[in-house]
Amino acid sequence: MRLSRYFLPVLKETPAEAQIASHRLMLRAGMIKQAGAGIYSWLPLGYRVLKKIERIVHEEQQRAGHHPVLMPTLQTAELWRESGRYDAYGPEMLRIRDRHDRDMLYGPTNEEMITDIFRSHVASYKDLPLTLYHIQWKFRDEVRPRFGVMRGREFLMKDGYNFDLTKEDALHAYNRHLVSYLRTYERMGLQAIPMRADSGPIGGDDTHEFLVLAETGESEVFYDSEITDLRFGEREIDYDDRAQCEAVMAEFTSRYARTDETHDEALFAEVPEARRRSARGIEVGQIFYFGTKYSEPMGATVQGPDGKPVPVHMGSHGIGVSRLVGALIEANHDDKGIVWPEGVTPFHVGLVNLKTGDGDADAACQKIYDQLTACGLEVLYDDRDERAGAKFATMDLIGLPWRVTVGPRGLKNGVVELTSRRTGDSEEIAPDALTDRLCEIYAPHHAHVGRPMPEPMGKRSFHTWI
Repeated sequence: MRLSRYFLPVLKETPAEAQIASHRLMLRAGMIKQAGAGIYSWLPLGYRVLKKIERIVHEEQQRAGHHPVLMPTLQTAELWRESGRYDAYGPEMLRIRDRHDRDMLYGPTNEEMITDIFRSHVASYKDLPLTLYHIQWKFRDEVRPRFGVMRGREFLMKDGYNFDLTKEDALHAYNRHLVSYLRTYERMGLQAIPMRADSGPIGGDDTHEFLVLAETGESEVFYDSEITDLRFGEREIDYDDRAQCEAVMAEFTSRYARTDETHDEALFAEVPEARRRSARGIEVGQIFYFGTKYSEPMGATVQGPDGKPVPVHMGSHGIGVSRLVGALIEANHDDKGIVWPEGVTPFHVGLVNLKTGDGDADAACQKIYDQLTACGLEVLYDDRDERAGAKFATMDLIGLPWRVTVGPRGLKNGVVELTSRRTGDSEEIAPDALTDRLCEIYAPHHAHVGRPMPEPMGKRSFHTWI
């Protein structure tokens, strides 16, 4: 990846329409281009981050025993009329007609379609539990799309749906999703706090939103400060172990944490005053249990142990994949640009040649590039014939976590410079020691790749390797 051949249309000036940091920086760093109100093209740098996030979501979903599918963006109105939501959903749903004058819609969510898939192929309680998910583009016709990808009309979302025989089984699926989401966000370098929330048009009584604290958040949130000290960490979870999943749920939801829609002043007053906090939060995911809300009207039943038909208990679970790009930037930036966490950075290392055309500098950069690439690290090599200040400014703007600077003076002394984007600290290091150092830095973020997934969900499990 040579920058001289890469498509990175960075902007020197901040576009006037960008109101928050993530929108400004995504436009300036050449990550996106607006195609219409709330609709964006994802350019190479932005697309790389999107795919990194998507991969982490896939890995953690499958680790929890959930099966990937892919459903279409366009849906028939018939299914939504069965559930009663076609007319009730509101103007956010984009309703269209095809050439045969059939009512269609651009899916804002997929409860109806996944229920239809389930009822067509699953007939016995012996085939449960089952969770299906996909990562697909959605469309919601927001009245005022704003803040770039944070509140767009078209967005990429992971939505998953569990099917269980009983409420108790479905609540275990709810807890299982909470655990998998905690792992997912922490792998991205985010702390996303589960908060009691309102179910909105999805329906159901049990629901938690996951919110990242940020000044630009669209939601007002109230919480016990103790919750910000919690980390899931590297603990291993048996997703079939109900008690273990329930214990994690209790650990992360027993302290007060609510959005403004469900805020209860009386309950909040019970939190010690020194620990009461109010802030803004960015929603990056939500989990729901809604029982038989869709299975009963749509006839999604299975034959129970007694041979009688039973409507399945369901829940849905979403992660805003494209929104996470904006949330990550809101939580990780400074006055120079983006500061990517190692788990989601578009490139692991930025390699800067201070004197392109110099034989020794060119040869050293090529050797470093080859060695880093060979150990699995992705390198963006700035080989442009530009002044050093311009090269550093570009690297600071796009926010790669580590920069390697190579110049004739350092090479004469047998060193190159390794700089941390987050701290700004630099150190001189021998080129031959550089690869081992960077591979060691990134080892924790590669630990999930290449190892077999645990075997969840009993006899319904399957092996997956990423």
